[in-house]
Amino acid sequence: MRFRWFVVLGLVVATILVATVLRDRKPLRTEFCVAEVGKVRAEIDLEQARWASLMAAISQRRGLPPRATSIAIATAFQESKIHNIDYGDRDSVGLFQQRTSQGWGTVEQISDPHYSIGRFYDALAKVKGYESMPITEAAQRVQRSAFPGAYAKHEDYARALASALRGYSPARFTCQINPRGSGTITRVTADVKAAFGDVPFTTNGDDAAYPLTGKASDVKARGWALAHYLVGNASRLRITGISFGNREWSAEDSDQGWTPRSGTDSDTVRVSTN
Repeated sequence: MRFRWFVVLGLVVATILVATVLRDRKPLRTEFCVAEVGKVRAEIDLEQARWASLMAAISQRRGLPPRATSIAIATAFQESKIHNIDYGDRDSVGLFQQRTSQGWGTVEQISDPHYSIGRFYDALAKVKGYESMPITEAAQRVQRSAFPGAYAKHEDYARALASALRGYSPARFTCQINPRGSGTITRVTADVKAAFGDVPFTTNGDDAAYPLTGKASDVKARGWALAHYLVGNASRLRITGISFGNREWSAEDSDQGWTPRSGTDSDTVRVSTN
């Protein structure tokens, strides 16, 4: 009889503990990223955010105008829905469905987004006057698609994403994610270097700081480009918090987007993995 009471008591305690955990645990969120610029709301998934933010970072690294970023994003929307796919028409693969038979590189090379994005920009830079021509026309000059007007339907989304990811629309790109625990700051800094190149930074434990120098307007744009890139890759890199200027973002409260914070810190992007 005493044993039975112990079993009953154990079940009651276990039920209370489970109920407490479930009560305190936040429900899983639908994960997505979004750029809201003007009247355009461009909502994308986490993989799309990863590659779109990389397109923005590489174009900034190369000193290309935001227009180049818009063209790249619109092209990838049409060709692969901004997913790094390993299949396509004939020998087409990757973000831009580049073909080995047309000299874009080996399958292994063009399956690497860093390579394929770079090759796209190489080709775009050879298009005279691309900065002022319609996005769909510039994309077609690079891609030589059988459907030359197909890129046009992605122009609004591409412009909104490029404006935010290049830092010209501050705090207008955010991601709603489910926290995945702590990452490592060395992984974050290595990822930023691979995307943006050598951006000076300091680390302190699980935190990194990227102090930016130059004209105030340039610092603001570069700062938000980096901050938005970090948000777009926060789930993958297990980033817990980001701040720039008078705004901050946290994985725990990512459904709130960028929220006001005390202090300005107008020239330093800060990121934490704990």
